[in-house]
Amino acid sequence: MSVRAASGREGFETKFGKAKKSNPHQLKPKEVASIETIQQSLLENFGDIKDPRVERTKKHQLTDILVIAILAVIGGAQGWEDIENYGISKRKWLEEFLVLPNGIPSDDTFRRVFEFINPEELNRCFLRWIESLVKNMGGEIIPIDGKTIRGSYDRNQGKSALHLISAWASEQNLVLAQMKVEDKSNEIIAIPALLEFLDITGSIITIDAMGTQTEIAKKIIDKKADYVLALKANHPTLYHQVEQWFETAAAQDFQGIDVSYDHRIEKGHHRTEIRSCWSVPISALGELYQPKIWAGLQSVVMVVRERRLWNKTTREVQFYLSSLHSDAQLLGRAIRKHWGIENQAHWILDCTFAEDSCRIRSFHSPRNFALLRRIALNALNREQTYKRSLRQKMKRTGMDNDYMIQVLSSCFIDSTLDSSQSLCQD
Repeated sequence: MSVRAASGREGFETKFGKAKKSNPHQLKPKEVASIETIQQSLLENFGDIKDPRVERTKKHQLTDILVIAILAVIGGAQGWEDIENYGISKRKWLEEFLVLPNGIPSDDTFRRVFEFINPEELNRCFLRWIESLVKNMGGEIIPIDGKTIRGSYDRNQGKSALHLISAWASEQNLVLAQMKVEDKSNEIIAIPALLEFLDITGSIITIDAMGTQTEIAKKIIDKKADYVLALKANHPTLYHQVEQWFETAAAQDFQGIDVSYDHRIEKGHHRTEIRSCWSVPISALGELYQPKIWAGLQSVVMVVRERRLWNKTTREVQFYLSSLHSDAQLLGRAIRKHWGIENQAHWILDCTFAEDSCRIRSFHSPRNFALLRRIALNALNREQTYKRSLRQKMKRTGMDNDYMIQVLSSCFIDSTLDSSQSLCQD
């Protein structure tokens, strides 16, 4: 009996040893900083926020509240109760580096603090953190687009849903900045203010038709960047002139015209997408309607997208104005990258972070919580050793303290990013 028992144990150990294999989704882990070093970096970036509470009501330190909230949202928290539950579940670990004089704050404490934290102060801290991550924006393609947080309305207070515009670094997968606007029509005013926050020297700014305005084009050129702006019927005379010119030129196969052309076919998700891009210098169009009001205008672009599904085929034609020289490959790439803010930021915020369904709506809390989500999105995107979906990375940070430290180390300690070589990539 004893021999068989020993043999059984030996067999189990051998089997267990053979079963141990490297995880194909896990790259060799980076060297990570200590949690105390990470906490110090967090405080350097977010420690200047003024505490909105009166002194006699302070049972918890503001820094503890901020750190727990950031960690909890990285770990998948979608509201105040989630943040409290994260703190309760991780209390033993949190006590290693936080003060927690009265334990974990309640969900009501988190709610009240974030209702009254000045969102402009929190936003300035966010921008400072981004500046520490990305030093050189040269070569980066930066889409700018708006998003409405649909669940943030409050009928009882007569409050409409919060609308934000954001800038997205398409090469680095980072939210660079966000700004509140009163409604979608005010994006025209807000975009120049958003650009003021950013050093966009050498980058390419892409904006949809709402932002195709002469003042915005001038602002981009003044900041030593280039633009690719969608041209639609909100500029009817120019739009119809460009549309007619391309129809005529295409019918003649662009004979005698200095045209640049790029053609791409992509297949996936049971569909085929064919994209054709033509660009011409502004001089090729002859008497263009008021060309001088568009600062730095160099080229006009036509993109034809054909999408073939199993049951239908759709075709779309779009036109663009650009300060870049006529290079269909570069322009086509910038136009494709514009959709990154929809697919890799807005869609992820809705589907993974449940932003649209979130009913946080009182005082400044919708805007502040939106920024917490963008901090979490950036942090998870920066960590590259765990090759899984962002949802799986989020879940793992909530379960594994060591992996949470690795995520934090990648975005608060590691070396800065440089986009200067990004135009050489595809």
